[in-house]
Formats: sequence, structure tokens, C-alpha cells
Amino acid sequence: MGKLLGILILALLCICEAAIFRPISESHRSAALDLFTPKHASFKSLEETYEALRTFEVLGIDQQLDIKAATCKSVVDTLRSPSSALKDVFQALRVNGVLKCELNEETFSGIASRLKDFVKTASSLIDYYYSVGSLVLIKGQTSEVDVHLGGADSVFRAIKALSQSDGRWRYSSNNPESSTFAAGIALESLAGVISLASSEIDHSLISLVKNDISKLLDGAEKYVCLVMLGIKQIGGAYYFDQKPVDAHGHQSPLSASSAVVRGITAFATVSDEDLNLPGDKILGLARFFLSVGIPGSAEDLFYQLDALASLENNRVSIPLILSLPAAVLSLTRKDQLKVKVNTVLGSAAPSLSVKLKQIFSSGSKDASIIDQDLKFDPENAVHFLDALPENIDAGSYIFSFEIVLHNPEDKKIYATGGRTKVPISVTGFVKVDHADVAVLDSDLVNVETQKRIDLAGDNTISLSANHLQKLRLSFQLTSPLGHSFKPHQAFLKLIHESKVEHIFVVGNSGMFFEIILDFLGLVEKFFYLSGRYDIQLTVGDAVMLNLFTTLKALGFLGIFLMFVGHRTLAYLASSSAKLKSA
Repeated sequence: MGKLLGILILALLCICEAAIFRPISESHRSAALDLFTPKHASFKSLEETYEALRTFEVLGIDQQLDIKAATCKSVVDTLRSPSSALKDVFQALRVNGVLKCELNEETFSGIASRLKDFVKTASSLIDYYYSVGSLVLIKGQTSEVDVHLGGADSVFRAIKALSQSDGRWRYSSNNPESSTFAAGIALESLAGVISLASSEIDHSLISLVKNDISKLLDGAEKYVCLVMLGIKQIGGAYYFDQKPVDAHGHQSPLSASSAVVRGITAFATVSDEDLNLPGDKILGLARFFLSVGIPGSAEDLFYQLDALASLENNRVSIPLILSLPAAVLSLTRKDQLKVKVNTVLGSAAPSLSVKLKQIFSSGSKDASIIDQDLKFDPENAVHFLDALPENIDAGSYIFSFEIVLHNPEDKKIYATGGRTKVPISVTGFVKVDHADVAVLDSDLVNVETQKRIDLAGDNTISLSANHLQKLRLSFQLTSPLGHSFKPHQAFLKLIHESKVEHIFVVGNSGMFFEIILDFLGLVEKFFYLSGRYDIQLTVGDAVMLNLFTTLKALGFLGIFLMFVGHRTLAYLASSSAKLKSA
């Protein structure tokens, strides 16, 4: 029971641990190398190949996959074949942008001509996405081929006509279902049209799309986690959900959110219009992708990193992530509070200060007003406090920080999200006093036997009682600052030699903990089993450095049952045992 309770508490803490966001780390690099493993010098498809190459590119992994020869052959064959599907051409060009396969200008020119014809006859958003996107890729891979779109305004209007009032898009005029994922690829397609236009796009059309983006961001959902008392928002994180299965297949929140981020950042890059992107939503999206941790599939890892790379390099609102190297601080060791601020991919932040504004005690709405600047260690790029505030005791807290950018111009570039609340556990040694175990008579007046025990030491205890007596266990817990301390777990377990267990919660009033077992009333609960019972105590809490997490044996208690006629007589016999260390 004690182990189960501990696991449950740990699991709940882990679920909400995402409230502490950390930039991409070496763990992601290790995961990428494990998840993206080619077989027989190639991946299953050009799409998977691009996802692997893009992921490695974002993570800065220089390891050369031995796939270029086989993959480039597939790329060249796909691009030279007049019967290749539009999607395959798009994926081949994406792979070529990384591998730089041997393609001549004639091949690029022929592809561009076909793609322009596709754009003219496109009837769905997917057609526009692949054809326009492919032309943009060609533009980035060669300057010798004309990829400009004549009549770009009409193409822009055709894509814009599929938009909906809530900022989402339809895949075609024949499909009434709107989609968040479709909104992302529509915005990316519109960005492509702008970059390929031979003349400037009508400014009023750009303004309409700006309004669509605003509505789309308004529809972002708060990311929440399950806690003991219900549902709790995770630190201002936002995401986009894809509830219905659409024409493009099922899209997870990760893929839908990734598509939206790519679309918005692509449009912001090519547009001269000030989009006024809300910094809290942009930062919230970054927090969502980081809260995922390390995805378990290659595809999800790609979606996560591709979106974060788009946020890292966008020109209008780059998220800054406040993280803690350690979210557990020890009063006993006098640990320093340390804070780091980086971009989502772990790059250095601009010149800034970090303020500790408030500290909330767990379970309380009241907060201590701190408003203190953290010192900065330039060598390790860490902001720190020399010591925790004097009133901080062992317990769980929410620390509220604020990032202050030094350069006013940086405020136009970076998103800090106002105040950032971070859960922190402050640990310490809890003092255990007046630990006694006693055998009492039935009216609790006379003490038959009383033993003082050292819960942190080594003891040998003997107890003797009968079925009319009671067992009392009592002790006091005091926090490092001398306050009463109430742990998450405090219960007594009696284990019969046949391994049958009985568990009792130890009650408390302030610092004082006590439990009284009335053996006469417990005979039936004990199934009339005579024999020896191991008495064990569990006292544990996440912030106790001296927890009794493995249960300490206080002694052996023997219960022997005698049958007299139809009456059952129970009594307690003496025994002893040595305390086992935790």
C-alpha cells in the first residue's frame, strides 16, 4: 500500500512536471538516432527520408547517414518521370534540398513547367500546397529557373476562398468540413504564392489573411493535465486539436499544431504586414511542444522539432524559455536557486534579467511578495539567488519569475510571456521527537508497557499485551524551521506471519501523530489469526530527506487465539524484533 501510494504521488507529479519547460537537449539527439534508422541504406519513402534529414538538421547532428546514393537515385527518378504524383515530386524536392543530388537545370525547368500547369488547374487545397510548395523549393535550389507565378492574385484568392469564419480552412469547395491542419497548410501555401508572385499581391488580401490568423490563434486550446483535484492548466501552454477525421486523414494535436506553426511563421516571413502575433500564444505553443518531452515515434519527433525550429527562426516573435536546472532544492545542503533562459532549441538568449516576483505556498492563494533580481553568472549563463528567502520551509511552492529584456528593440523580437510560474520542491530533514510505543489497558488510563523508540536508529523492542488491551504509537514531526509538518503518508501496517496485511492511517493534530489499536475490536478484522505480527511504520513525503519510505519494523506482535466452547479468546503474546533501516 505504501509503495503504491508513493508511486501514485510520483506519477501525478510526473504528469504535471511538464509545467517546468526545458529546451531541446541531448536526450532528443539520442532519441533521433534511435528512431530514425534506415534499413538497407534507405528509408521506406522519400517522406520518411525528409523527416529524418530535417530532424537531424534541426538537432545539429552531423552524423552522415549512408543513404545518399540510394536516396538520390530515387529523387532523380521521381523528378525526371512525367508520371510522378504531385506529392512525390514535393517530397523529392524537399529531400534534394538537404542532400543536394545531381540535377541539371533542364530537369528543374521541366518540373517547374509542369508545376505551373498544376497550379492553374488545381481544385483542392492539397493540390495548391504541393504545387506551390514545390515551386518554392525549386526557387531555393536554383536561380536559373523561372518559377514566378503569373496571376498570383487569382491563385491567392482561390486558396483564400476556402477559409472559414473561425480561421480554419476547408480542403475543397466540395468538402464542408473545416480543419485546423488545413489552415496550417493553407497559410504555408499562401506564403508560397506571395514569394512566387511576379507582382505585389493585393494588400487587402493580406489584411484578410491577417484577420484569419488572429481568429485561428483565438481558437487555440489551453493544454491541461490531470491532478488529484481535477484538471489544471499547464503553465500557459496552448495547442490546436484536430477533432474530426478529415480528408487528409487523422491528425493528432501534435501534427495539427505543427502545421499551424509552420503556416503562421511562413506567412509572417514573406508578408510586409505587421501580423501583431500575440506573444503569449506563440510562447504557449512553444511550451506545448516542449511539454511533450521526447515523443515515442519518429513522425511525432519530426513534428515537434520542425515546429520548434520554425518558432526559433521566425522574424516576429521568438519564444524564450525559462527553465530550472534543478526543481528540487535542499535546505540542508543550502542549494542555490538557479534559472536559465534560452530559445526553444537551447540557443543563448539576448541580454536580460530575471526577477523572482512571488512565492506561492502549495494549496494556498496567498503569496509572499519578493520582487528580487537574480544575480547572473555569465560563465555558466545562469541566473541565481545566493540563498532562499528566510521564511521558506520544507514544502511545495510555486515560484513566479519575470524576464526583463535589457534592449527595448528585443521586445519586438522575443516573446517572454509575462510572469512564468514554476513548481519547486524545497526539501530538508524533518525532526522526529517523542516517538513512543505503549500497551494500555482498556480504558486508556493505565500504561502496561511504554517504550521510547528512535525511528532513525536501531532498536530492540519487546511488547506484551492481551486481547483486552490497546496498542498506542505516537510521535512528533517538526519541519526545519520548527513548524508542524504533515507528510503525504503516515500509516501503520501489521503483517501476520502468513503475510496477511492490515493497514491503518496514523492521525495527527498539529505536530503530534497518534494511533491507538483496540485489539478486542480488531479480532474479527484480523480474521482470528493467531501468531506473530510484524509492526511497520511508513512516514513519507516528497520534501522529506529522511523519509521512512521502506517502512521501519517496530517489533513483533503475537496474537494467539484460544477457543473455549463457542467463544473465542484472543490475547497478545510478547515477542521482539530488531528495527530494520530504511
